[in-house]
Amino acid sequence: MLSTTEENYLKALLQLTFEQEDKAEAGTNELAAQLGVKPATANDMLKKLREKQLIHYEKYGKSSLTAEGKKRAVEVVRKHRLWETFLYEHLGFTWDEVHEVAEQLEHIQSPKLIDRLDQLLNYPSFDPHGDVIPTASGEMKIPAKKTLNEEQVGHQCKMVGVKDNSATFLQYVDKVGLRMNQPIKVLSRQPYDELIEIEVNGLKSSVSPRFAENIVIVCNDCEIRMKSI
Repeated sequence: MLSTTEENYLKALLQLTFEQEDKAEAGTNELAAQLGVKPATANDMLKKLREKQLIHYEKYGKSSLTAEGKKRAVEVVRKHRLWETFLYEHLGFTWDEVHEVAEQLEHIQSPKLIDRLDQLLNYPSFDPHGDVIPTASGEMKIPAKKTLNEEQVGHQCKMVGVKDNSATFLQYVDKVGLRMNQPIKVLSRQPYDELIEIEVNGLKSSVSPRFAENIVIVCNDCEIRMKSI
């Protein structure tokens, strides 16, 4: 049985490595920043995880998940995203409220409960933020993605996720009128400050490059591939 803290480290390491393209390892400082702890604190926990053969690690160096570590990490990520989906679809939570509650629920140790939850939700592939939900076997549907900031003027796309899950950012997304899988048209980009004008559901808005960098999009014919743990 792993502690809540140990599971959080494995989950963070999975998100920094496996879920990012062409990246097998993460540095201690990077992991510490992800978890909001000091590097020395992260180093102590990484040594414990190494002793349990869940990671490969050298002091203050790079870390990577072992096969068993990946399995444990994906179980936590799967539970977290299924709980977010349940809270959003069945209990009336808004997408800026689900993360904090799911952080607590993800540590429940009942595979039967999670399998029943997955069945109840009709085996979703994505959570309310557009993040991939691993299947019970560890497969993940990964669409070819980019950010709104990278889209060309005149093109149409749709939002499939966000990079910033903070409540303030998600509330701002709601204010702009963006919704998951809703068509977005890029109308113009200002040469001076790169302010981007978009049209969503007939309404025009101007958004900053920083905002656009946190909106994950796909085009209508983007490839979807399977990635396995």
